Amino acid sequence: MSGPVDVFDPRALAARRRRALALGPETFLLDRAVEDLLDRLGAVKRRFGTVADLGTPTDALRAALDGAGMVDRYFAFGPAERADVDAVVDPEILPFAPQSLDLVVSALALQSVNDLPGALAQIRRALRPDGLLLAGFLGSGTLQELREAFAIAESDTLGGISPRVAPFADLRDLGGLLQRAGFALPVTDVDRVVVRYGDPLALLNDLRRMGAANPLTDRRRAPLLRRTLARLFEVYAERFSDPDGRLRATFEIAWVSGWAPHESQQKPLRPGSAKMRLAEALKVPEGRLPGDEDEAQ
Repeated sequence: MSGPVDVFDPRALAARRRRALALGPETFLLDRAVEDLLDRLGAVKRRFGTVADLGTPTDALRAALDGAGMVDRYFAFGPAERADVDAVVDPEILPFAPQSLDLVVSALALQSVNDLPGALAQIRRALRPDGLLLAGFLGSGTLQELREAFAIAESDTLGGISPRVAPFADLRDLGGLLQRAGFALPVTDVDRVVVRYGDPLALLNDLRRMGAANPLTDRRRAPLLRRTLARLFEVYAERFSDPDGRLRATFEIAWVSGWAPHESQQKPLRPGSAKMRLAEALKVPEGRLPGDEDEAQ
């Protein structure tokens, strides 16, 4: 019996990354993610010893962390196409010894891992007690306009649709995966970015330079037909243009953080262990909450 088919095609991902490097990477979204990651890490107010960066495109995060003086030893792990990584790794099989890392970071890389639950479990095992994971993924709302426009264009010109935009992770699912992997104090939130373009071709060119063109295993292998591309442009302009004629493209950066459990961390109270009743804390009579008087009138 054959196993499940990977959602992402590793060879296609490698080819997309090589092309992006040859064209010159487009980094506006990555720059935002790196700046945000630095701010979030600064709020922790701790210096980290051994740090692993999983797959962040370019060396921007290394430079930012070195400049901020937040870490002692920084190691970048990434694909073979990258000349700036300290070690080439397969994100599905991470080479970390148990409890060997104080911090794991990643910006705009882990969304294309096929076995994300497995990767998170490996990261959790590699963190020392009270070690931190902080990562930003492309979230489920990313390129929602392009996804819809492609579906309509292919349906109108080909009589059916094929997967054109990757199925990025939903924020609620990411929170569940952190808990399932054994992280303590998991936190998730999303940064939504709307970018405006003069035409859809400019968006498609940016995606190529991000290495983010279609890497799906089930993608249509035939070249995109001119009539489909023309219909795509029409639909995008009809549905997703602003009054000035510029077109919207949404990107979501879904942020996750979680800690390897440690006895010093805050823990939730056991049910029934509270030392003050809710009515007492709110300074109202027992059995009555603020606003009840208004409803009774």
